[in-house]
Amino acid sequence: MRARCHFEDIGKGERQAIIIDELPYQVNKANLLTKIGELVREKRLEGISEIRDESDKSGMRAVIELKRGENAEVLLNNLYKETQMQDSFGINMVAIVDGQPRLLNLKQVMDAFLRHRREVVTRRTIFELRKARERGHVLEGLAVALSNVDEIIELIKAAPSPSDAKRELMARDWRSSLVEEMLSRVSDASRPDGLAPQFGLVESNGVRSYRLSDAQAQAILELRLQRLTGMEQDKIIGEYREVMDKITDLLDILATPGRVTAIIGEELAAVKAQFGDARRSEIVTHTHDMSMEDLIPPEDVVVTLSHGGYMKAQKLDEYRAQKRGGRGRQATNNKEDDFIDNLFIANTHNYILCFSNRGRVYWMKVYDVPQGSPASRGKPIVNLLPLEEGEKINAILPVAEFAEDKFVFFATANGTVKKTALTDFSRPMKRGIIAINLDEGDYLIGVAITDGKHDVMLFSNGGKAVRFDENDVRETGRSSRGVRGMRLAANQQVISLLVAENEQQSVLTATENGYGKRSPVGEYTRHGRGTQGMIAIQASERNGRVVAATLVNPEDEIMLIGTNGVLIRTRVREIREMGRTTQGVTLMSLEKGEKLAGLSRIADPGDDEQDAENGEQESGTGNQES
Repeated sequence: MRARCHFEDIGKGERQAIIIDELPYQVNKANLLTKIGELVREKRLEGISEIRDESDKSGMRAVIELKRGENAEVLLNNLYKETQMQDSFGINMVAIVDGQPRLLNLKQVMDAFLRHRREVVTRRTIFELRKARERGHVLEGLAVALSNVDEIIELIKAAPSPSDAKRELMARDWRSSLVEEMLSRVSDASRPDGLAPQFGLVESNGVRSYRLSDAQAQAILELRLQRLTGMEQDKIIGEYREVMDKITDLLDILATPGRVTAIIGEELAAVKAQFGDARRSEIVTHTHDMSMEDLIPPEDVVVTLSHGGYMKAQKLDEYRAQKRGGRGRQATNNKEDDFIDNLFIANTHNYILCFSNRGRVYWMKVYDVPQGSPASRGKPIVNLLPLEEGEKINAILPVAEFAEDKFVFFATANGTVKKTALTDFSRPMKRGIIAINLDEGDYLIGVAITDGKHDVMLFSNGGKAVRFDENDVRETGRSSRGVRGMRLAANQQVISLLVAENEQQSVLTATENGYGKRSPVGEYTRHGRGTQGMIAIQASERNGRVVAATLVNPEDEIMLIGTNGVLIRTRVREIREMGRTTQGVTLMSLEKGEKLAGLSRIADPGDDEQDAENGEQESGTGNQES
């Protein structure tokens, strides 16, 4: 049973309120509103700004005001799940059937009720038949008396006492054409149970006569003289005929099951007409609960994940198209040491696969990503997924459909790679599942969706890179370990997995001492899987170990992060392309003892417009950090 509600716009129409008009049976309004308030304080219900009771003598009205941007349908669905706004009303379905208690379903209850009503109608008919026979028997005697009224009066007058008169009445044979005619229509069916055979209509020596019983003789003696008038005689005769007809009808009811069924229907219809009123509850025809997805309209949104792990979604129409040279729009208001690391456009009904460093994958619907404004930071992704202590998300992949011709490609720090069909991840589980089995001390460093037509590139912190056809890695199951993708020297690890889309892209590599370079993808020739690969950048004493490698385009921007927390944002076009074996140029100046911690390509809806502005106006205000 559900509460009856409707929605109202409040303010200037930018917010909505849920109005509760009726509650399920036996649900207390005050307790319900208190419970909703507790759920809001415990953050089990989010999006409610105010709860108040506006009920008065005209009826119930409880108002639940929502925060700006909240979906009223979704919140109402959560209220149904978490509170008594949707409640069950228990009915005891135990009934005595054939003398024993039994638990029945609805059909069995209806069958048992109909059997009970059939038994009631049958027993009532038998009772009425017995009473009709008894009354008919008395009326037969009165009809006989009326047919022989003069003789009976003389007999009673001549009798010395009432008992003598009764004996005389019972001893004689009487004739009555009316009684004989009526009894010929019902045969012996009108005889009362237990009546001796010598009483009633009898035949002796071919002559039919009527013998009065004790009850009939007594009724004749008690008959008032006024009943002997013509009108009263007609009443007795009319009642006798009615009783005979009733006996015939009752016998037909007992002999015809269809008539019993019809009587049951007529009586139920009479009960409905007398006691029925308009239904106050509404029967919903669907047979399953509405899921949250049923209540959310499909629409495209912009999903962002910052380097610090803050995630949010914004409506796509918030990013209006601009002419070339526009200033763009800020996608998020991050902290000074944070920036957008991932950005993609996805439908609200799409999935996001979240891969952790421990080789597990978690599912998230796009509509589960918290909605935010351009000025908000979003929520930490660790609060949106059931991660274990020390587990963090290393990669997220938006999936519109789990196509059979797509694969998920994995790479670990120890150089292991694996390719698994995307369909193996099409059955979401809330607690997450193992995506790749990792050796002790190994961890996942990168994940990508491929179609079997691209090359895969692995980069190590020793300055080496290997490029091979992804088809060199055969497809394996979800629980497999994988195969060797890159042979590593001692104390080296894989730091980056790249899937080259075309030869026009560049690979930007950066080292821990702040040096780096941009080299065309074509510089990295294809080799076999499992080799040490080729030099990507000199890991010399000047450069130090490689800390990052990413695919970039000239119009992109990158963010460099130092171990001291300093961030530098720069344009890719400012880093000239160089040969693969060169040592590179300075990307970030570091103080003594400081290192470059990482490099990321910035994804921002306003990047293109911002770049255009910076390219045309050298005296501009500079880049706006995400």
